Amino acid sequence: MGNGRKLMHFLRVDPAAAVSALSSPRSFSSNSCFSDDDGYSSSSFQGSASSSPSRSYSPPKSPWARLPGLGADDASSDDATATGLIASLVKEGGKVYSLAAAGDVLYTGTDSETVRVWRDRRELAGFRTGSGLVKAIVVAADGRIFTGHQDGKVRVWRADGEAGGYPAVVHRRVGSLPPLGDLLVSSVNPSSYVLSPRGGGGRGRGRQRRAVWLRHSDAVSSLSLDEGAGMLYSASWDRTFKAWRVSDYRCLESVPAHDDAVNTVAAAGFGGLVLTGSADGTVKVWRREIAAGGDRTRHVLERVLREGGDGAVTSIAACPVARAVYVGSSDGLVTCWRWGLDDVDDGEPRLACVLAGHGTGVLCLAVSGHVVVSGSADGTLCVWRRDEDEDERAGHARLAVLAGHTGPVKCVAVAADDDCYDADGERRFVVYSGSLDGSVKVWRLSEERALELPPAVEATTAPFMAALRESEAWMPRPRTAQLPSPVQAWVPEMKGVAAA
Repeated sequence: MGNGRKLMHFLRVDPAAAVSALSSPRSFSSNSCFSDDDGYSSSSFQGSASSSPSRSYSPPKSPWARLPGLGADDASSDDATATGLIASLVKEGGKVYSLAAAGDVLYTGTDSETVRVWRDRRELAGFRTGSGLVKAIVVAADGRIFTGHQDGKVRVWRADGEAGGYPAVVHRRVGSLPPLGDLLVSSVNPSSYVLSPRGGGGRGRGRQRRAVWLRHSDAVSSLSLDEGAGMLYSASWDRTFKAWRVSDYRCLESVPAHDDAVNTVAAAGFGGLVLTGSADGTVKVWRREIAAGGDRTRHVLERVLREGGDGAVTSIAACPVARAVYVGSSDGLVTCWRWGLDDVDDGEPRLACVLAGHGTGVLCLAVSGHVVVSGSADGTLCVWRRDEDEDERAGHARLAVLAGHTGPVKCVAVAADDDCYDADGERRFVVYSGSLDGSVKVWRLSEERALELPPAVEATTAPFMAALRESEAWMPRPRTAQLPSPVQAWVPEMKGVAAA
């Protein structure tokens, strides 16, 4: 798939989406030198507790109140019931490419070699990674923080509890993947070298070099943690994904997965399945198998869930309880696949529905319980609720379209707001979104009531797919001259994220 074709998926603009946005408030090759990332290293700085970030905005009567870990204890009950946009954080120094919410702390990764740590609308601390763009962040249950980087490495951090205070403001690097010792041992073994794309990921198919299989030879695009299996998965533009054992950071397997850059990887959380999505337009399902002896793991291709040709796959999110997987792509659609929908083919996935809520490419997805959130290059987020019927078949109701970012939404997370209910006793949830405009926004919504009335049809069940693809609803929308494109100013950035 050519660069022009990839980019065009992101530059097709929906005039309606542009009006909504206006009306509301790939690749460096990894360093060939071995670094000394292993061992303990402090790279933290502490934010001022008495001063706010460079720019901080919170709408009137909408402070962060009773949010999961981001709440103010002195908030009034009226503020605690607010919905919609409740806070926006902007810190000079970089576009936001990744974020992760863990307990009462929010981590954000930028292109300025920094991971920032937020709490109570303030920058609590941060740590400098020294590696450029931070493309992925996941936080383990034991507090370890895994970050994926443009230089092809995965680094491991831990908050230093001995420094005192809560939460800890000092973060130390405690390792890197692969560990330096493993990398040095493999470098002297000729059989450890494989052919890998040179400096261009999937775009440089004719250019290859020999590299140690333990290490990604291009940017790490995505991370996924399977706590139950004790595994961390990393996807890369070098067209592979790797499986790491989190107990000792050992690389158990490197899988040549796709013909182009691997943009996303997700552990399904059921059936030992792992899914990968690529710029070649395919989604593949891999099954984890334990080799004899129990010390080796291999992943076997089970099926190709989505064939190429309909645009690059940019994000995948799974809901283990519902045995559902959501796939976002550069054509602006989110497809939902379900496993075990009937008694005949318990292990066979079925296309459950297609969510059409964006005019340009979907860049990120997050799932929590019945809530699904997608972020797009058009600067908006669509929030959906999955509704189960008696046959366990899911329909989706759109709860909101969140407009407020002035650049593409690159990362999103959802957290249940278990301790905060509205006047009718309805449970609410919180959405965190990070954008290339440099801001992180926090939204609160009700799981039962839509923030605004959705259009009549936004979710399409599988039997109508063929008819819809032939209808005007599936045709490219013409660009409106009177309306400026919401991504026009971000064309240089979109060139960088078209494959990620």
